[in-house]
Amino acid sequence: RNYMNAVPIATSLPQVVAVYGTLSDLLSVASNKLGIKATSVYNGKGGLIDDIALIRDDDVLFVCEGEPFIDPQTDGRPHEELTGSHTDWLTLNVGGRYFTTTRSTLVNKEPDSMLAHMFKDKDAWGNKQDHRGAFLIDRSPEYFEPILNYLRHGQLIVNDGINLLGVLEEARFFGIDSLIEHLEIAIKNSQPAEDHSPISRKEFVRFLLATPTKSELRCQGLNFSGADLSRLDLRYINFKMANLSRCNLAHANLCCANLERADLSGSVLDCANLQGVKMLCSNAEGASLKGCNFEDPSGLKANLEGANLKGVDMEGSQMTGINLRVATLKNAKLKNCNLRGATLAGTDLENCDLSGCDLQEANLRGSNVKGAIFEEMLTPLHMSQSVR
Repeated sequence: RNYMNAVPIATSLPQVVAVYGTLSDLLSVASNKLGIKATSVYNGKGGLIDDIALIRDDDVLFVCEGEPFIDPQTDGRPHEELTGSHTDWLTLNVGGRYFTTTRSTLVNKEPDSMLAHMFKDKDAWGNKQDHRGAFLIDRSPEYFEPILNYLRHGQLIVNDGINLLGVLEEARFFGIDSLIEHLEIAIKNSQPAEDHSPISRKEFVRFLLATPTKSELRCQGLNFSGADLSRLDLRYINFKMANLSRCNLAHANLCCANLERADLSGSVLDCANLQGVKMLCSNAEGASLKGCNFEDPSGLKANLEGANLKGVDMEGSQMTGINLRVATLKNAKLKNCNLRGATLAGTDLENCDLSGCDLQEANLRGSNVKGAIFEEMLTPLHMSQSVR
């Protein structure tokens, strides 16, 4: 005999009913047993039965009064919704590792992403499947897992040891725009804070001791602001564009050091050895260079061309042959300096104190000496020197 489990609505209890005669007979029996006016019969998959011959032993049937088929096990949701393409369970084979998820997970969170376009419509992209029916994706499973979890619950969670840059690259590949922003912030926050604190004397001395004497020391752009570097042997060191403002460099040996474009403003370099030093376009405004030695016996001349030396105190310094071309020495104190053979062409010497200076054979062509003091000069100026 055939039996029917008749459930007209989701709240009805299942019943066993004998099936015989015609479809009309079945509907009549079901109506009497269940107290409804049964008009339609469906099988367990929602298929409409129009002939009693289609019913088999132990089939579970559903009868109703004409409403669309509703499976009572689905909390009243329409059958079409449950079998729609957006809620199908599927398996992904990502680089040999399997992930089980739903189409809605891949589609709903980022509807414009590559993953959404791949799985929005069945076979829209002709996705390849392996022998187990899993969709093949040739990407890194390690980086794909955080992306899938993000699509599931909207949170960026990355296990220890996973490179965020790799996850970011995958997010860009799959077009998960909202995740890209999260990852860029996470990467930025994970970077160690830039240390702009000045290098101390202790740190620098340790560095000097650890470096062979024949090795070139490059300190370009480093921050030594306010450091005490007095009496240190700093010969031949490259300080190009370094911050040496307010440093104590008194009695330091800076022979042939490269201080091009370095900031020496407010620093103390009294009695420093500056033989052959390169200070092109450096900023030494307000610095103290009293009693410094720029004169190299071997003939190598110190080069301070274009330097900013406003208000510097260079009293008593030895500067034979020094190159101060187009440098700015406004308000500088150059009293009793040896400037024999110095290049001062185009130099701004306005309001400078040049009293007691030796300017024999110095080139002052085009220099600005407005307000400069020349009393008691060891070598008188001649008109041929073309000063202005």
